Amino acid sequence: MSNKKKDDLQKDTIDNTKEAPLTTNQGLPISEDEFSLKAGERGPTLMEDFHLREKVMHFDHERIPERIVHARGFGVHGEFEVYESLEKYTKAKFLTEPGKKTPVFTRFSTVAGNRGSMDIPRDVRGFATKFYTDEGNFDLVANNMPVFFMQDAIKFPDFVHAVKPEPHNEMPQAASAHNTFWDWVSQNTESAHMVMWLMSDRAIPRSFSMMEGFGVHAFRLVNAEGKSHFVKFHWKPKLGTHSVLWDEAQMINGKNTDFNRAQIWQNIEDGIPVEFELGLQVIPEEDEFKMDFDILDPTKLWPEEDVPVQIVGKLTLNENVDNYFAETEQVAFNPGHVVPGIDFSNDPLLQGRLFSYTDTQLIRLGGPNFHQLPINRPVCPFSNNQREGYGQVSIHKGQTAYHKNSMNNNQPEPLSAEKGGYEHYHEKVDGRKVQARSDSFTDHFSQAKMFLNSMSDVELQHIYDAISFELGKCDMEIREIAISDLLNHIDRDMTEYVADKVGVEMPPEVEESTYDKSSPALSMKNTTFALDTRTVAVMIMPDIAEETLKETKSKLEEKGLQPSFIADKMYKVGDLQIDETFDTVHSVLFDSVIALKGKDQLPKAAVENLEIAFKHKKAIGYGSLSGNIFEPLSFDENDKGVSNIEENFNDFLNDVASHRIWER
Repeated sequence: MSNKKKDDLQKDTIDNTKEAPLTTNQGLPISEDEFSLKAGERGPTLMEDFHLREKVMHFDHERIPERIVHARGFGVHGEFEVYESLEKYTKAKFLTEPGKKTPVFTRFSTVAGNRGSMDIPRDVRGFATKFYTDEGNFDLVANNMPVFFMQDAIKFPDFVHAVKPEPHNEMPQAASAHNTFWDWVSQNTESAHMVMWLMSDRAIPRSFSMMEGFGVHAFRLVNAEGKSHFVKFHWKPKLGTHSVLWDEAQMINGKNTDFNRAQIWQNIEDGIPVEFELGLQVIPEEDEFKMDFDILDPTKLWPEEDVPVQIVGKLTLNENVDNYFAETEQVAFNPGHVVPGIDFSNDPLLQGRLFSYTDTQLIRLGGPNFHQLPINRPVCPFSNNQREGYGQVSIHKGQTAYHKNSMNNNQPEPLSAEKGGYEHYHEKVDGRKVQARSDSFTDHFSQAKMFLNSMSDVELQHIYDAISFELGKCDMEIREIAISDLLNHIDRDMTEYVADKVGVEMPPEVEESTYDKSSPALSMKNTTFALDTRTVAVMIMPDIAEETLKETKSKLEEKGLQPSFIADKMYKVGDLQIDETFDTVHSVLFDSVIALKGKDQLPKAAVENLEIAFKHKKAIGYGSLSGNIFEPLSFDENDKGVSNIEENFNDFLNDVASHRIWER
């Protein structure tokens, strides 16, 4: 993080790690914090105990309303640097000054669950980044999926009501496998494309550092000459895009509900930054109508083969928050927070979001001055004629609070566009007032079909199984509607598979999508594969040699892997400490497993861990001296992805980097 941003936050930091007296909120030193004031040792508590009243009053009001969506979040500080000037597209200074580092705050989140829900439900992930630029704050409010469930913001409350726990019994939490969700998407078939993404492995990411981010909407970039380009924003993870298996996700949620957030926190604490590259898809304004779909439709993506992603900069997240509530919980994003050179398109979902985000902050953060909270405050000076209101912490000097004025020389004075003032793009608009939707938005199924066309066999099977799982949780009439009104219009093979799985009679054939286009960029088989931050569970027996452990640890860490030594109890092997026991962790929490067995038989817990790792298609290693390690196991050294790490260490590394041994 740049010193500029850190210093700005420090203005309101209270460092309780330093020696200081305990005081009230008014600064009065307190001599007693164990007992309230009473009339005699066994007498009644006295109302004049102002310290008791203040302490309990504050406690009673510590909770604020959680976000309606994206309630469960995790925030990280960092910086952004553009690779080369983008002045041909935009006049935004943070995108036109190579080498300049702009401080940022990024918040990852799930959508449907509450603050106390688990990290890996089947859900969309939020990926919101606040850029603290010299021209004001720019918020890129992204998701890990490039499309959304509806085309018009007026439907957003209905969708959220449908995906949230059902109102009559408040179930299920953080899940879409229930009647109201599938009823809604079946009746609103513009969601078809997004449903395919949600049923894919993209909905259960391995980590926040291994998922893509998408701005979803078409925005505008406007350069100094006033020329406009439509743009879509992308975040590309340096570690590639990877997911867990659905069976694995359910086990992880039972073993560690903080799985995603715990890993990113620890990596940053250990000095391992999270890195993404910013990519832009750009369409000149004159080419707005050259695609076979409406480029402003938020349920459509721009295929990367048709509109290549230009990599233009790097996001480095490298500093954890000091306080979750003050920073992660109080940060306020809004797609309407833009800077000169960035503007909006007529995407009807985006237009509604520009209103909604400000509105929700007013109730969450207690009034109109939430921008003064340290995490939301711009690093550049700001001044206007807004005064008072809840949460006002600034002391405004002067007699005038209006524009125009003569008493203060018309200050603060608007800046012209030439001097850096924001100017909306001069778009010509002509039309009647109507409550309608363009015919160019009526194709709901072609890109859903394209998504399926782009999947590997493994990914496609996972989608089929995910839908079968979800509809299997619904009532029969909802299964029938979802299969006939939604799936049957996308792909007949998928419909037949799911119908058979959930006991629904195949609906009559309809005109399913015949769209034959595919987009290789949509398949995770075409992502980056790396060893960095991959975790290894090294299971050891009591008679293992210290030298073997040290050598194994050294070899793994040298390649960027993160080993944890696991045994039946915590002890030291020489000066090397065992990290965990089979009671505290499980192989499901790791990317790969190594078993180093001495003369003793593998304990039952180790056998279970190895079998689960093998089932989840993870890389498995073993040592030459492990003897009859495979005797109690259902697999052996001849199976795919099982390697002797002393003889074939590189094979093991290749298996770990490949994420899964799909051919197993």
